[in-house]
Amino acid sequence: MNLENAYVSLRKASEKLALQDAVKKNKALSAVADALDKNRAVIIAANKEDMDAGRANGLSESVLDRLMLDDKRIDGIIASLRDVMGQTDPIGEEIGGWKTPNGLNIRQVRVPMGVVAIIYENRPNVTVDAFSLAYKRGNAILLRGSSSSYKSNVAIVDVIKKALEAAKEAEGIADAIELVEVDGHSHDDVNQILNAVGKIDVVLPRGGKKLIANVVSNARVPVIETGSGVCHLYIDDDADLEMAVKVAENAKIQRPSVCNAIECVLVNEKVADKFLPMMAKNFAGRVVMHADEKAYAILEGVKEAEGKLLKATEEDYGNEYLDYACCVKVVADVESAVEYINSHNTKHSESIITNNRQHARLFQSRVDASCVYVNASTRFTDGGEFGFGAELGISTQKLHARGPMGIKALTTTKYLIDGDGQIR
Repeated sequence: MNLENAYVSLRKASEKLALQDAVKKNKALSAVADALDKNRAVIIAANKEDMDAGRANGLSESVLDRLMLDDKRIDGIIASLRDVMGQTDPIGEEIGGWKTPNGLNIRQVRVPMGVVAIIYENRPNVTVDAFSLAYKRGNAILLRGSSSSYKSNVAIVDVIKKALEAAKEAEGIADAIELVEVDGHSHDDVNQILNAVGKIDVVLPRGGKKLIANVVSNARVPVIETGSGVCHLYIDDDADLEMAVKVAENAKIQRPSVCNAIECVLVNEKVADKFLPMMAKNFAGRVVMHADEKAYAILEGVKEAEGKLLKATEEDYGNEYLDYACCVKVVADVESAVEYINSHNTKHSESIITNNRQHARLFQSRVDASCVYVNASTRFTDGGEFGFGAELGISTQKLHARGPMGIKALTTTKYLIDGDGQIR
């Protein structure tokens, strides 16, 4: 694939797309949704080839879960796309305005970023989410997925481009989406994208720690960092332990391969003897627990922990398992929990279970993360759950966007100034 040609066609498409109103963009997106529905068998067949190759190559079950598409997941993809259609178009929104003493009228309005690139792993649903969010906001998008999901992505992008070509509302802007051809395990194309100054306006990495670190360290174009998810659940000494057990189960087991699943359970030493056996029994042998010295001493006598209990090493602290495994650590108090979390997390999502309002507010004010919960599972850190519909990812940085990135994240602003001959 000639990326230089792709940059040119994407720029031209973004300039045309920026002129479209919400009605035309929604009609084009509706055509894409209908096409995805109509061609789901083709997409699932392509995905099966990726799944078969993944199993042959030894991909873990948690990674395969991220990769897999079926009718239910395609229903979810289409529903997310239609959610984006139903959201207010942010382009042209006036977010500020005033008149200066010399009579200049100044307005600050939302405008598209232009050309966006996303580099992501495994999850083919991201292909549609990223496209729909970019298109609704007037941006063209360059997609660089992983080799493990390449056939799925090819099938999806082919459906999208053909739908745009056929939709009169798209006015021939099928070039608003391009998929990078993946050549084995070469990453030369990634390096080209990261250095495409003036051709790519912003790049988003969405995947594991290694991918994100590579993008952040080597990009010469602006980056919106979507972090890996080393999320913690802290069980306070004033916690409802039955609630804590249910939240721990949901946050770890419901879907362990995603970035908002917890990777570490911190337990106040005053309730550790009671809570840890309760948690082990609820996990029912489904989760490997990498326990620190105090937690190990408590859990080694629990029947349900047999075969699922290991002594934690330094590598376990701050590790993203993305599997049926977690770190378990006993801490002295809420201050110790906060200190540990801030030194080992990825600024994604953290939660405390407590009935102590003072502890809850201390935790929320001092923990450095994009989302901080009290008495709830971290699994809610998601664009759909926040009411944003589809999302581009969870931003863990502090500039431009933070947390689930919804409809406004890939916009910027410009000032429009009207005068009547003023000079300085």
